[in-house]
This record gives sequence, C-alpha cells and structure tokens, in this order.
Amino acid sequence: MAFDIPVIETERLRLRAFAAADLDAYATMCADAEVMRFVGDGGPIDRDAAWRQMALFLGHWPLRGFGMWALEERTSGGRGLATEACRAALARRAAFGIERLISLIRPGNARSAAVAERLGATLARTADFLGAPVQVWEHPRR
Repeated sequence: MAFDIPVIETERLRLRAFAAADLDAYATMCADAEVMRFVGDGGPIDRDAAWRQMALFLGHWPLRGFGMWALEERTSGGRGLATEACRAALARRAAFGIERLISLIRPGNARSAAVAERLGATLARTADFLGAPVQVWEHPRR
C-alpha cells in the first residue's frame, strides 16, 4: 500500500513523514523525562518504543488520511516554532476533510495551552487519555 504523506513548508520549518533515519534523534528526545512529561503517559520511553511510535505515526496516515509529522528546522529561528508548525497544519485541515479539530493538552502544560489559545482554540472540557486527564481544546472551524 503506497500513501503519500504531504510535506508542509513554512519559512523556518518542514513538516514531513517520519523516516528510519529519524530514529536516533527521536529516541533521544523520547528518553528525556523533561521532554516527555506532557507527552503520552508522561514518562520517557525506550528506543524500541520510540521505533514503534514512529511506525504508529506513519500507519495513521493511510488508515485515517491524516496524522503526525516529523518536524525539521529549515533555518535557525528559535522561539515560536510550535505555533508556526501548528498554524501551518491547521491551514491544511480542509485538504484532509477535517471538520472538527482538537488539541489534547495535559493539565499543567501552560506552554501548549498558550499555543492553543494563540491559534484561537478554546478549552472545552477535560477527558481521560491513556489513563490520565487531558484538557480538550477545540479549534474554531474555518
């Protein structure tokens, strides 16, 4: 089964499919407790789990028609990368046929909540995700 995962480029970023060559950097990121404290179940994961997670991200695209991208910095730019990446992805939502778009944010993750607010999302409710509470932020329809 072949499936093209779209590439999105902004001034500073490239959102693209995960590749096998990403494993070392992704596994290093996933092993860092500080990086992972608001991701998944809130704890670091080992290299094997990082590999399985990358496969899951890739498999989501042909099964659902959308999914996660790897983020590659095209130019050094510092702050605002998360907002820039999210804004670029949100701009493509019509191409994916997505009516309702949400962000799941762990309580206490003020930086992600600030990004969601900058993008116009509003806190709608809390829910359970992977056995822990998350805030469900709804992005406005455009």
